[in-house]
Formats: sequence, structure tokens, C-alpha cells
Amino acid sequence: MTNTNRILIIVTSIGEYEKVGFRTGLWLGELTHFYDVVERAGFTPVIASIDGGYVPIDPESLSHDFLADRGTAKRYADREFMNLLADTKSVAEVDAAEFDAIYLTGGHGVMYDFPRSDRLAELIREFHESGKVVSAVCHGPCGLLGAKLSNGEYLINGKNVTGFSWPEEELAQRERAVPYSLQDELKKRGAEYTVADKPFETYVVEDENLITGQNPGSAAAVADAVVKQLS
Repeated sequence: MTNTNRILIIVTSIGEYEKVGFRTGLWLGELTHFYDVVERAGFTPVIASIDGGYVPIDPESLSHDFLADRGTAKRYADREFMNLLADTKSVAEVDAAEFDAIYLTGGHGVMYDFPRSDRLAELIREFHESGKVVSAVCHGPCGLLGAKLSNGEYLINGKNVTGFSWPEEELAQRERAVPYSLQDELKKRGAEYTVADKPFETYVVEDENLITGQNPGSAAAVADAVVKQLS
């Protein structure tokens, strides 16, 4: 495995729910918290989306409380940084060989386009089978739902993982809006799913080169785990 010092970050291209009129998109802090940690550690993050082009941002992630958390407001005010989300590469345009790790951000938009993307599933398999780090946070593990190994088995079968829990969906008042329960779908594919003692506590699970975080507040901790493995 060649060391490129580059990390591929995948974000959603979906800006609304299918059943209701709520807007959604990338949860901005799940990008910025991860980005800040890996950049400080000397890695170059590269953002790609499922369809390419403009990336919608979940409006709730832009509320004062969330922007104030861990420096997201500074990134939101940074024109150069926000321009990275104005015209992204698509997953079809990126090559796993050019990166050391992949990171799947969340926001409810990923519940729709991450599991439906054959190219994302292929990228995840390529990273995993070449021994590179596969990481995800919050709803980002939706991208693992369609990922299979070369032998046809689900990549997460028998793996220890976490992701946004159903109690957290209820607390976020999205239980009637979401298309499925992420925790149930992970279990259906054979994953050993665990959660923090309390909803929205920071929680990260590592299983060899697979790293998952439970909720938005776990993004920086996922980044720390990724950096540690790459170092």
C-alpha cells in the first residue's frame, strides 16, 4: 500500500427527504470536525459527493448551537473552504489508489444516495480489501449497507460497528421521516452493532481497519482514530 497522505471524504448529494418536505443534506460539523483533525495531522482531505457538483447542507446543522461547536462557525465563515462544497467531484471520478483512507460523513441525505450508489460500494470494497482505513460517522454507515466483499458477503458481516441509533432518531424527531432504521439495517447485514450508554454521547468503534462513530459529536473522535491508524 502506497502512502499518499490523502483522505477521501464522501458527502451526500441529496437535499430533501422523500416522504416529507423537510430539507436535509450534509451535516456540516461532521465534515468540519473530521477535516480539522486530519488536516492538523498533516493529511490532505479531498471531498467528493455521490453525484458531483453542489453539496446541499442540512439547515439544522447551521443553527447557532451547532456552528459554535468545535469551530464549525470558523469554517462556515471561510469562503475558500465553503467553495469546496460548490463543485465537488463525483464518486465516479475518484480512484481508491490515490488515497490512504475513506470517510463517510452523515446528514440524513446519505440514507438515500449512499446505499444506492454502486460506485460507492465498490470504492469501499477497494479500500477495505487493500487494507486501507474505511471510516464513517452518524448516518455515514448507510454507505456500508451496500458494500460487499469480492466473495459476495456483506463487508460488515461479523464486524463491530456503530451508527446513528433509533433512540437518537426519535430524539431528533425524524422517526417518521426517515426511510429506515440504520441500526436495524446494519444488524440485518450481520453487523455486531453497539451504542454509547446515553444518546448523543461520543462513541467510536474500531474493528481492524473499519472505524465507525455513532453521532455528530463523534466525528472528531473518528478522525483521531483514523489518524492513529494511518500513523
